[in-house]
Amino acid sequence: MIRVLLVEDQAMVRGALAALLALHPDLEIAGEAGSAEEAIALLEGPLAAAPPDVALVDVQLPGISGIDLVGRLPEVAPTVQALVLTTFARPGYARRALEAGARGFLLKDAPADRLAVAIRRVRGGERVIDPELAVDAMTEGQSPLTDRETDVLQAARVHGTVAEIAAALHLAPGTVRNHLSAAIGKVGGRTRAEAVRRAEDRGWL
Repeated sequence: MIRVLLVEDQAMVRGALAALLALHPDLEIAGEAGSAEEAIALLEGPLAAAPPDVALVDVQLPGISGIDLVGRLPEVAPTVQALVLTTFARPGYARRALEAGARGFLLKDAPADRLAVAIRRVRGGERVIDPELAVDAMTEGQSPLTDRETDVLQAARVHGTVAEIAAALHLAPGTVRNHLSAAIGKVGGRTRAEAVRRAEDRGWL
């Protein structure tokens, strides 16, 4: 029996995944979490004595991202293998997930049977990723943004002014402007919004 932890913030999607996996007699839902924080609490609490075999993790979660959760699994639950599931076919997401330690990267529009097969293969120690997406992930290249430029662009998603971004990141407004200018130049956008969109499309944010 392969025990699976579902980490998905949308309750309806999480329920559908649980129902689909329940159709396979060799798969068992060990727990469900709506965020990375909830998943960590489960792994360090109720599931600590008998951890799941595979964590099925969405990329976009509230708070800690799914990719960051994957990176923390070795210290939280070293035996758990991560399979990332996402709506977005972004090569940058795939690259970052694999670099964080994920054993697989699958799109949500994949056939249901493929998901079950992927879980089994990941549990068996294999790496599972869509071949075309894997090639794109390798050719797309790593993000050209520095950590601080990434932080500034991420903050620009939710804060409208330089002053608000500066306050959120505890930086001087001039420093924020410099990082924004550098990030926009590297990503190739003409505006802050376009730079954010392009970075998101490549999975760099």
